[in-house]
Amino acid sequence: MRPEPIRTLELRGITKRFPGVLACDGINLDVPEHSVLALVGENGAGKTTLMNILMGLYQPDEGSILLNGRDVKFRSPNDAFGHGIGMVHQHFMLVPNMTVVENIALGMKETHKTFGLDLKQVRRRILEISERHELPVQPDAFVWQLSVGEQQRVELVKTLCLGARFLILDEPTSELTPQETDELIVLLKKMSDELSIIFISHKLHEVKALSDTVSILRHGRMVFRGNTADHSSSDLAALMTGHEVNLPRNECGDGCGDVLLEIRDLRVRSDRGYMALDGVSLDVRAGEILGVAGVSGNGQRELADTLNGLRRAESGTVLLGGKQLLNRSPRDVIDSGMGYIPEDRNTEGIVPSFSIKENLVLKDFAAGTFSALSFLRLGTIRRNADNLKKRFDIRCPSTDTAAGSLSGGNIQKVILARELARGPKALVAVYPTRGLDMGAEEFIHNQLLERRREGVAILLISEELEEIMNLSDRIAVIYKGRILKIIPGGEATKKGLGMLMAGVMDE
Repeated sequence: MRPEPIRTLELRGITKRFPGVLACDGINLDVPEHSVLALVGENGAGKTTLMNILMGLYQPDEGSILLNGRDVKFRSPNDAFGHGIGMVHQHFMLVPNMTVVENIALGMKETHKTFGLDLKQVRRRILEISERHELPVQPDAFVWQLSVGEQQRVELVKTLCLGARFLILDEPTSELTPQETDELIVLLKKMSDELSIIFISHKLHEVKALSDTVSILRHGRMVFRGNTADHSSSDLAALMTGHEVNLPRNECGDGCGDVLLEIRDLRVRSDRGYMALDGVSLDVRAGEILGVAGVSGNGQRELADTLNGLRRAESGTVLLGGKQLLNRSPRDVIDSGMGYIPEDRNTEGIVPSFSIKENLVLKDFAAGTFSALSFLRLGTIRRNADNLKKRFDIRCPSTDTAAGSLSGGNIQKVILARELARGPKALVAVYPTRGLDMGAEEFIHNQLLERRREGVAILLISEELEEIMNLSDRIAVIYKGRILKIIPGGEATKKGLGMLMAGVMDE
């Protein structure tokens, strides 16, 4: 039985408390039929908590949810889905060791048979949705084999397959390329003729392009509601953070030193067996940021893994300060002075169940500073965490808090604090601001530029062209496992980089 169409959705006085944190403080929200509401705010402002309440993942301490004027209670996501509400979460809800078809089949009750799942029916539905909305996925690929961008598309297809008629999108474009983002916004505009959408995003140009109305949260409170068209991006950024935001720029002064990180003729296979890196050669000098731009899935993941000892190469050379690191263990790479901000902050960057203070010493717990005779120096570990919490503005009730309970921006700050506090010679930063608000983005960009001034060699891998152009001394464009071209940062244009990312070389 299809659920009743959702003409209006209202949240009234929603309050949610966690130990030491008031996540939502009496929030009111209204979403009319066939409209797109943008919900924005800094990391940790309460946006995801509010939506998890709407989806039945959390129960509010106070307040109510009204659909078409009637009070409803969602005890689980199944209750929300039963009313036609679907959500694409910022952190993927996928089983890594199952295929795309199997993941989507888990939620499609009509495909459940007495002795198994009707995977043929699911595959047909996936291909139908994929083709209709131009969201290409590989039905028979295992989720662990997919890039983050590909996994995001699977999440979108899954929610559409489950028949969502009211769509909540939590940072849906944080994993997409600029071209995919533009296509998604066009798709969502068309879909708003049939359903209502709550769109959570930190990218204010997307908020301006897509939404009819905007609501801004700060520290768990609603501080602004209005028509999107009446306010500029800079106005919204100031309302979101409480101050004017100015993203820093690398002025590309030629203060770089000698080559510190040297990569030669690197050949690496992907998890599916094809050659993901086919003869990649790069140099990064001391005090230089070398940006690597490319569409997701063109070898960036394999490059970062190989440089940090997480993936074996077929051949090539990786030298850091003249020391050979190719196919050495992660411990050897860490001890050589390599820092690493990974693509997937939740599974590769932290141990979610460990406390913040434990995550901050993951790479150095065995060092004399933090242990003696195999016993941890708990006082030193706590003082280290308190110092880094203050220095990197990690917003949490306590450093004893589980790292996995933090917002995406604060998890990223934990990783950044750990890596930079070690004083690395070189740093590989993969999508360092993906899914972060403008305030956190400003902070991280300043930190990277500060390390550049200190002489650290930084390899910045990103799909955000503005980020690449603002920070890089030089930009290398990667396409199908090869470096197409390296250009000075000051000469780069969005159009030129976009053409190269699509594999089109200058004539």
